[in-house]
Amino acid sequence: MKLKNKVAIVTGAASGFGEGIVRRFATEGARVLVADIDAKGAARVAKDIGDNGSAIAVTADVSKNNEVKAMIAASVENYGGLDILVNNAGVTHKNSPMLEVDEETFDHIYAVNVKSIYLSAMHAVPVFRAQKHGIIINITSTAGLRPRPGLTWYNGSKGAAITLTKSMAAELAADNIRVNGINPVMGETGLIGKFLPGDDTPENRAKVIAGIPLGRLSTPEDVANACLFLASDEASFITGVCLDVDGGRCI
Repeated sequence: MKLKNKVAIVTGAASGFGEGIVRRFATEGARVLVADIDAKGAARVAKDIGDNGSAIAVTADVSKNNEVKAMIAASVENYGGLDILVNNAGVTHKNSPMLEVDEETFDHIYAVNVKSIYLSAMHAVPVFRAQKHGIIINITSTAGLRPRPGLTWYNGSKGAAITLTKSMAAELAADNIRVNGINPVMGETGLIGKFLPGDDTPENRAKVIAGIPLGRLSTPEDVANACLFLASDEASFITGVCLDVDGGRCI
């Protein structure tokens, strides 16, 4: 098992990519904290993984300092530490012209997609430094590399996440803390209806898929497998990388 006895927190883990990541980590021996603002969803996933202490549900709004602090503390209190932090929780606005996105929505996107990385670092990095090791994986996006019209403010938040990933990696390497990212292409998750221009129809999905050389959308399993590699000892000399999981979209 690649993550035997490791402790991991995955945010936004009640569905989509996050759920795929915690399930994959658990099969590889990790003890996982299933963190999500959706308490019922997090509890469902944790129960499905197992009632033997291998998974714990934690309710957390990653844009709130006190809730992120409590999330990290829950890992230390229940498992004695933290080895892997996956910042997966994210939101977007409906695909639309940039001037039609209101200020409240803009603020929410940057609070969840960007500020959460700051908050989690503020509380997790001291734990990692005390242990002299740690891994952070940020779920970034191809939107931060190849932005397209209709998602301008979301694209910017993911561009920030990519830059933060690289800068954090450079600064934290001396502490034996690795920081990497995953850039998924549009995936089969609950957010797809917002990413697509217009309605979620086979025709609109086909337009997106036409731009992906391998001919399909990403899946939670694709992202989970990439996260597993970056979290494992196989990637012990890899930091500051944002791995494209995009079927060739960014070529």
